[in-house]
Amino acid sequence: MTPARGAAASTSELPVAQAAVSYARQLHRGQRRRSDGEPFVAHLLEVASLLRDAGAGEPLVTAGVLHDALEKTHVPASELRSRFGGHVAGLVVAVTEDASISGYVRRKAALRAQVADAGEEALMLFAADKIAKVRELAAAGVRSAPRRLDHYRLSLELLERRRPQCGLTQRLAAELEALAQQCQPGLASAR
Repeated sequence: MTPARGAAASTSELPVAQAAVSYARQLHRGQRRRSDGEPFVAHLLEVASLLRDAGAGEPLVTAGVLHDALEKTHVPASELRSRFGGHVAGLVVAVTEDASISGYVRRKAALRAQVADAGEEALMLFAADKIAKVRELAAAGVRSAPRRLDHYRLSLELLERRRPQCGLTQRLAAELEALAQQCQPGLASAR
């Protein structure tokens, strides 16, 4: 079973999340992941699956499916609020970077600060997204993405401060360590 199919199956008992999967497939139709050319929706389904496996409730799993809608499509937050409720829309907004901030480093720093202020569920969603992204880099054999890796390490530091016992935080630490080993065997960051 492909990860996308497995993740879709994990939302099958959650009717709102399943509706979000159908909606996300429409919104992201034709989009591909840069890392491996797979349909972009595979990333969304992996995030939802990670959240479901971590014991998240339906609103958070639904937000996992929709978390990139504001950044990667033209749908406004008001539409997400109308279709999926204020709680789900608020979580999506919490993990959406502010495109008006210039410069990658500044934009990502602002995103981390925004997530830190948004509460525990936003932190879980953020962690699941970062795990999926790190896995994509590793699977694609990416050897050099220093800005992205710095952002993921700083994201992990945030999560370790705010949610150190969360399984998603621990999984992100393990995934980053494995990626560091892959990129530079023998030079992985000491933890």
